[in-house]
Amino acid sequence: MTTVRLAMQAGQYLAANEAIERIEAEHYTDEEAMLGIGECRTHLGQHVLAERACRAALKAAPNSTRAAYALASVLVATGDIDEADTLYSRVIAESPRDWDAWTNRSTLRTATPERNHVSAIQQALRAAGNNPDAAVALGYALAKELEDLGEFDAAFTHLANAAQIRRSRMAYKVDADVRTMAAIADAFCVKRLAKTPLAVDEKGPIFVLGLPRSGTTLVDRILASHADITSLGELQDFPLALMQTNSDVSDKTSLINKSAQMDHAHLGSEYLRRINGLSVAPGFVIDKAPLNFLYIGLIALALPNARIVHVRRGAMDSSYAMFKSLFRMGYPFSYSLTDLAAYRIAYADLMAHWRHALPTRMVEIDYERLVRNPEDETRRMLNELGIRWDEACLSPHHNVSPVATASAVQVRAPIHDRSVGLWRKYEQHLAPLAAALTAANISLETGGT
Repeated sequence: MTTVRLAMQAGQYLAANEAIERIEAEHYTDEEAMLGIGECRTHLGQHVLAERACRAALKAAPNSTRAAYALASVLVATGDIDEADTLYSRVIAESPRDWDAWTNRSTLRTATPERNHVSAIQQALRAAGNNPDAAVALGYALAKELEDLGEFDAAFTHLANAAQIRRSRMAYKVDADVRTMAAIADAFCVKRLAKTPLAVDEKGPIFVLGLPRSGTTLVDRILASHADITSLGELQDFPLALMQTNSDVSDKTSLINKSAQMDHAHLGSEYLRRINGLSVAPGFVIDKAPLNFLYIGLIALALPNARIVHVRRGAMDSSYAMFKSLFRMGYPFSYSLTDLAAYRIAYADLMAHWRHALPTRMVEIDYERLVRNPEDETRRMLNELGIRWDEACLSPHHNVSPVATASAVQVRAPIHDRSVGLWRKYEQHLAPLAAALTAANISLETGGT
């Protein structure tokens, strides 16, 4: 599998797929090999094929909780929530110290008084003692189910404790990210971006970006319901292409400065080479990595045929949505209200810069407007993107294609506005965050930045 992973890292996806197919054919009854195949297929966005590999792993080792867990995780992406629930419950019964299984199971359904795991989670927390991994995973699971049940104060107590433990185990410093965003704005100044090639009206990538939990997955599903648009999911290919074309740079500051002056056409061609190996679908493809907002200047310089959709959400709702999410990797700023405030302010400053420097390159969608008036906002979005109308975009919950994000379960429901204003349930607990954002003149309730 090492050869496969190296090929994927280099964006040699055709070679990676050929190697995967050989390994799968030769080792179909080998649990370890099939789990490796499932992991690689997942990273390539091939969730249906990943499911096949994980089913083979479980068939090869019927008593393996690893295989059951891997299959459950893939099934969340492919949409079989019932079987995923059954498998996570099996993992928990057979391996109760698999803490992630508890968290993942809690996200599958809305807890009700008749159907919840609160007592079981509380018992597991007591049994785990001072185990920090258990405190984090079980704390998030318990907070989620208590929120579903309307026990908001208790939910926040458990959430804040779990987040604090997670944060205490990181070496992360939010100031470094704040400085990075300021350095990006300096390097990609208005004068430099005045040389940006004019956007061309031809099919190309659509970047759906913004903060995590801001509604990017919903917008992705709406667009991907269109007959001419295919979603490739949350790719890392743009930053990987950037690093690959600047392999001699050793630190972040140097990379930012060099990237502003590099051969941007070469960067664009390298990015397109990578994503062309992921999909043969005609038409438009979506790259839905939220943090691509850091690269908007580079995207405009490197890809004249790219569309950019920036999804905005009220600062308090989006910040709380991040705070209550236990991300497997990335987003280290989301485990502290202080860090969230600093990051959110820096993000607002950077987006204001892009808006000023590239006034015609972004389509901006406010989550609140979208969920309250989906047809008008979707029509506006498609019109500004230069893409014909498709009625299917109004029913993204009918889109059966896999989705592998923290919102995988929620976006399979019809569009609704039930999460708008949810932060008000925790207004007292979130007061320091609200105060910091207000002091920075950031709207608490709407997506305006």
